Amino acid sequence: MKQLAILGAGESGLGAALLAKREGYGVWVSDLGTIAAERKEALQRAGIGFEEGMHDEKKILSCDLIIKSPGIPDKAPLVKKAHEEGVPVIDELEFASRFSSGKVIAITGTNGKTTTTLLTYHLLKEAGLDVGLAGNVGKSWAGQLVEKDHAWWVIETSSFQIDGFECFRPHIAMLTNITPDHLDRYEYQLDNYILSKMNLFKMMTSRDKAIFYKEDPLSQKGIQMKSSKASAYWISLQEKQEKGGYLDGDFLKIKAAHKSVKVPVNALSIQGKHNILNALFAGTAALMAGLTEEQMIEGFKTFKNAPHRMELIRTLDGVRFVNDSKGTNVESTYYALGSYTDPMVWIAGGVDKGNDYSVLNDLVRDGKVKALICLGTDNEKLKKAFSGLIAEIRETQDIREAVSWGQELATEGEVVLLSPACASFDLFRNYEDRGEQFRAAVLGLKQKQSV
Repeated sequence: MKQLAILGAGESGLGAALLAKREGYGVWVSDLGTIAAERKEALQRAGIGFEEGMHDEKKILSCDLIIKSPGIPDKAPLVKKAHEEGVPVIDELEFASRFSSGKVIAITGTNGKTTTTLLTYHLLKEAGLDVGLAGNVGKSWAGQLVEKDHAWWVIETSSFQIDGFECFRPHIAMLTNITPDHLDRYEYQLDNYILSKMNLFKMMTSRDKAIFYKEDPLSQKGIQMKSSKASAYWISLQEKQEKGGYLDGDFLKIKAAHKSVKVPVNALSIQGKHNILNALFAGTAALMAGLTEEQMIEGFKTFKNAPHRMELIRTLDGVRFVNDSKGTNVESTYYALGSYTDPMVWIAGGVDKGNDYSVLNDLVRDGKVKALICLGTDNEKLKKAFSGLIAEIRETQDIREAVSWGQELATEGEVVLLSPACASFDLFRNYEDRGEQFRAAVLGLKQKQSV
């Protein structure tokens, strides 16, 4: 019996453990932290051994295969030792792919991948295809395979997960874009991060299809650095494409699989330039999967985006309060700010990841952003970046105060936008916690008293 060790007992670790047990492996789960009670119960029911608060290094390194949580870097001492001793270390998605016969649509990219993943899944599901959702969004792929396989799988893949791929082969793969992010995991070398993203395509053949963003220079660089055998399709907002999708005035036009469709922009339930790109990516994959124009239009109309991603919480006194807590880097915030033409109050800040805020200058000047509310423990860099460009800058460590100020400063027809451009870990557990606290604060507001 082959022995398998799993590092990390989160969603992906538990799923991998259950699938490995079903497939006849001897399984040992190890987590340096505390394992949640419900996950312990699931492991015990399955007869899987585990430890928490420590790693039994000798036991783990004696295994034939290690599956690690994507949150554990390759430079972690135990992972380095495994590599040195020749023990394969892979990701849960790599392991799961060995036990699925479904066609995979895989999505990666610095920005837009979650919305594109959810939209692609929604289009296929609404059209009646047998499709599952997994990866960096939703439930563990391995855990779902314990119960059922699907004809199609739509899978969001982060660079951390891709780093653990060996034989993972998508039928259709998308790279939404590449911008500098997570460089601390890649020795602060942008090229290393680019190569990580490009590894999604490494096992694809000429029968497979890869979709790229034409106007993204770092995607173009990645293709030059590491070419793929997959047939390339292109997404563009600027020029017609013979293979892929493009914006033509008030329509999205898509050509793939010897078919073409035309989708009115006003059929999209999500707005903004970045969401047009997301729709073009998802629509191109959907056309490749066999959807008709009518099915795609109906799917676009009924799609609802994930929480914390350009999510309208409420409109109060004519002011829209929008939660974009998932906007954890400058590029995400660039798209968020560019989605509105009305004046806005912008709430930003958190843990700076080496941000260059100058790319936002044209979007905030001339009164478009009438006020910036800095929400973080250290706001000096943010304040300095926009001093002189934004008329009013305030700072707080209380999200309720930030929201209250937003209501005070915004008037009818304007927007209060939470789009932090930073990580959340100074004041919040994660971006979801930040978004939920923003939602609660907004829902707690009362109408302004009329004078």
